[in-house]
Amino acid sequence: MIILKSCKKSVIVICALFLFLQGQAQENKTIKNTSPVFALSTNLLYDATTSMNLGMEFGLSKRLTLKLPVTYNPWTFEDHKKFKFIFVQPELRWWLCEPFAGHFFGLHAHYAFFNVGGIGTTDYMETHRFQGDLYGAGVSYGYQFYLAPRWSLEASIGAGFALMDYDKYECETCGSFLGNEKKTYFGPTQASISLIYIIK
Repeated sequence: MIILKSCKKSVIVICALFLFLQGQAQENKTIKNTSPVFALSTNLLYDATTSMNLGMEFGLSKRLTLKLPVTYNPWTFEDHKKFKFIFVQPELRWWLCEPFAGHFFGLHAHYAFFNVGGIGTTDYMETHRFQGDLYGAGVSYGYQFYLAPRWSLEASIGAGFALMDYDKYECETCGSFLGNEKKTYFGPTQASISLIYIIK
């Protein structure tokens, strides 16, 4: 009789534990299904400089996302001034709470092909054209603000280094080739105020 009562209690405890675990699993599944996993973005600061840009961001885990932004500026301005480039900056992000909400830290790489002429704050920059490649890496910090269902606003800033390998020409249009130069840059590598649209 005592053994029977003990068995009944064990069955009740096991059933209660099973139901509790089922509830937890269902809750975790619901959270997982409702967490954003894919978003599109545009950097409003780049838009203000007529540089077309689009970023795609993918959820990798509960704390990690991967952002793949591309920026393109094909324009030649008046007086043959040009600031043409295509720029990519993939970034792995670690979120303090959950993806697409609050604080994050990032590790990014960058590459650009550029053709710049007649633009600058010195006579040297304004009277020469530079064409070549830029590549490097950096770290960043940002915060994403909730605006409305599916919409967020993000601010971020980053710093790191860039290696520039470019050819220099005599003037901003079609001047003579003056040689190849290589330079290393340390400083800000990212600045953004981005509008985010959550797709999934």
